[in-house]
Order: sequence, then structure tokens, then C-alpha cells
Amino acid sequence: MTLLVSGDRVSDTLVIDRSLGEGAFAEVHRVRHEYLGWQAMKLFKRVASKEETVRMLDEARLLSTLGHPNIVRVFDANTVRTPEGVRGFFTMEYVAGGSLERLAAAHKSMVPRDLVAEVVTQIASGLAVAHDQDPPIVHRDVTMANVLVGYDGTGMRVRVSDFGLAKRADPFTHLASAQGTYAFMAPEVMRNQGYSCASDVWSVGVIAYLLLTNRFPFHQGGEEFSSFSFGRFNRSLLPPSSYNDEVDAELDRIVLAMLELDPQNRPATAQVLGDALRERAEAMAGAAGDSAGDSVGGPAASAGSAGLSGTAGSAGSAKSAVNRPPTQRARRLAEEALELARSPGELDRAADLMEEAVNLSPYLRDLHLSKLTLWRRGVMM
Repeated sequence: MTLLVSGDRVSDTLVIDRSLGEGAFAEVHRVRHEYLGWQAMKLFKRVASKEETVRMLDEARLLSTLGHPNIVRVFDANTVRTPEGVRGFFTMEYVAGGSLERLAAAHKSMVPRDLVAEVVTQIASGLAVAHDQDPPIVHRDVTMANVLVGYDGTGMRVRVSDFGLAKRADPFTHLASAQGTYAFMAPEVMRNQGYSCASDVWSVGVIAYLLLTNRFPFHQGGEEFSSFSFGRFNRSLLPPSSYNDEVDAELDRIVLAMLELDPQNRPATAQVLGDALRERAEAMAGAAGDSAGDSVGGPAASAGSAGLSGTAGSAGSAKSAVNRPPTQRARRLAEEALELARSPGELDRAADLMEEAVNLSPYLRDLHLSKLTLWRRGVMM
């Protein structure tokens, strides 16, 4: 049972719409702001004062003022009375597509290589802004749940959320909160040697490896999450291409570099990581152009293009995910979006519904992504 439910009034301008999920130390709701529309609200289960809530958000609020497209905007922080007493909350940008967990679950196995590369590049862009502050702002809890995947007029837009919350969260609650946090935690952090920008890079490496292979690095099949102990790092780490033949040698190199056990051997900051990913993308684009120039219109050109495409790659898992029929919920969301888009003034709501649908189903993403990006630009079809 959540602390607040649909219809509860948070303030004069905020009303709870529905629950979006909860973790060990907070629950998240979609709320309707009387003037600003949909927002997301994170309600802390154990934080009671407005002052403490604001302190927890110091870094998130600082980064929000920079207006970077890959960082979630934070709007307000306050307290609300719940059946369990006064609790702190903050409101932030609502991303209808949900977290990276939803996108990954929709593919059920491995996410297409180029989609993974784009996700990781955008995560790095957001973190780079934080790492570039003086002193650097370290996220400390980069996980699949803290990366949100939405769409704007240019296509997919990934946003990193929850900056600074991990270091101020209750230590017991924080470590109990996942299955998640331990699995994404750098070795030096587990040794209590502190966080650094390189620790964030490790967490991004775990995300990349998981998306590309459908398994955690250093994790053996059949083990439960409770087995995520320091001892697993005694195993050798196979490159992602050992499990996914769509992964190229350079992406292998970048992912393995992020997962170096010694932080001194990793990309030092997210900016360094982002630069490496962009250089790889440029090299692959150049190679694709050369291949097309050598075999204009021929079968070899067609095959070369397919091999470099994240949506038309050779890996059977990527193809099967796109061809898999959408779930009933995803199909219903898409149908509601298409119907709503025909009504004047409802294009934003239609886009939100379609954003949910395409992140739930690779098939619907392939079918409706171009339409969604047009809707985000305000263009009706």
C-alpha cells in the first residue's frame, strides 16, 4: 500500500493521478499540476522535513538549472501529510516512456547494438555535465531504474535522474534497494574506497553489458542477485561479442574499458567515455559510406548496410523482438494514442500514450516511432 493514492491532493496545485512504482526508500507518482500539466513526484518514505528534502536535492537542483537535455529537470521540493505522517517529496519532469528497465524488458533478450550505443552515449552526455562541475558531481547510483527513456521531435531522448540522492539516502535502505544497487556498484565502492567519476563510468558499463548480452558482467548463469559479492570479480570477463555477434570490436573495447576493475584504467569521466563512443559512431558511419560507394546498388552494399544498422542487424534476437506481437497493454496504448491524436488539442496526451507503447514493444517502436517524433514537434498526420 502506497503512502498516497489516486485523487489525493498534495498541494493547492498538485493532485495524485496514479502510481508509477516504488523502491525501498521512495515511491513515485504521476501528478497533475493545475497549470503545468503532468509531472512525476518522488515521495520519500523516511524523510520528514522540508529542509532535509531540499538538502537531498542540492545537486539535482543545481544540474537542473543547466537545462541539459539528458538530465531530468527538477521543479519543486516540499512536504505532504500522509497517513504515516509528514513526508518529503520533490517533483520533476514526467517521462511517459518510463525507465530503461521497461525498454530492456520489451526486448526480452538482447537490445539492438546501435540502440544500446545511442542510449549509453546519451547517458554519458548527461553525466559529463555533472562530472564537469567544480568540484565534480558524482551520481553514485546509476542504474537502469534511474535512466528514463522518452522521445522528442528529434527521436529518442534519454534522461538521467536522481542525482545526489544515493549519498544522502539511509545506508541500510539504500543497500537493500536492489537487486539493483549492488549489481551496478563499482568494486572500489564495495571496498568502501569512495565514489569517483570513474565509479559512475563503471555503472554505465554494467548497463551497456546488460543491454547487449542480457546478463550482468562477472555474473554466472543460475545465480541469484544475492550472490553479487566481491568474489565475482575473480572471474575473467568475456567481451559482449561472446554472447552477441552483433557487437563490433570497438564497442567490445569500450565496454570492457568501462568495466576495468582498477578505476585508474577506466575512462576517467563520462566526457572521455562519450568521446570514445562518438568516435566509434563516426568511424562506423564512414565505413558504411565507403561500403556503399564501393558497391552502389549491389548485394554487397545492401548486406553491409544491414550489418551496421541497429534495427536491421544480423542478430536473430533483435529481429525476433521487432517481429514479436505487442502485448495487449502496448497495443491498447497505441490504439488510444492514434484515436486521441485526431482530437484537437490532444496531441501531447496522444504522444505520451504512444511513448509508453513504443517502449513496451519493439514492434510498435518500429511501426510508430516516426509518427511519435512528428507529434512531439506538434505535427498531426
